[in-house]
Amino acid sequence: MRTITLIILHCTATRTTQNYTFRQCKADHLKLGYKDIGYHYYISRDGQVHEGRPVWQIGAHCKGHNRHSIGVCYEGGLDAAGYPADTRTVAQRQSMRALLQRLIDQYPSAIILGHRDLSPDRNGNHRIEPNEWVKQCPCFDALLDYEDLEPAGLLDWPSDRME
Repeated sequence: MRTITLIILHCTATRTTQNYTFRQCKADHLKLGYKDIGYHYYISRDGQVHEGRPVWQIGAHCKGHNRHSIGVCYEGGLDAAGYPADTRTVAQRQSMRALLQRLIDQYPSAIILGHRDLSPDRNGNHRIEPNEWVKQCPCFDALLDYEDLEPAGLLDWPSDRME
């Protein structure tokens, strides 16, 4: 079994006016040469949680962190004009919280964070700030939204857990 230290949240970076199903996402990942969809879980706008790669398999969702993480992606992330926004529906929020609670119960020392939170710390101050984000994904503050699910002492966790 893999050691899981991170649960990384993603968005599909699709507009609220665009449907992007689990099957479409999987097909696009296969076209890119992946063995399967890169995520372990995919949450569609109606709140349905789709199982992607089996958790025992290494994902393909966050370069440099796949070996020790679980990838969770929600459909959306861009407003109708194409700008990054928290577009999660009520159903997605409920499903995501329930899924994350289940995953934390299974992996109690795992840290929940957004893909953007793993951007390089360009100024070396040990914080990933908005001007350092490589991308906006998941287009909301995962650390803040799910801090109640995090292990105690999150702010003091060693930086080597992200490597």
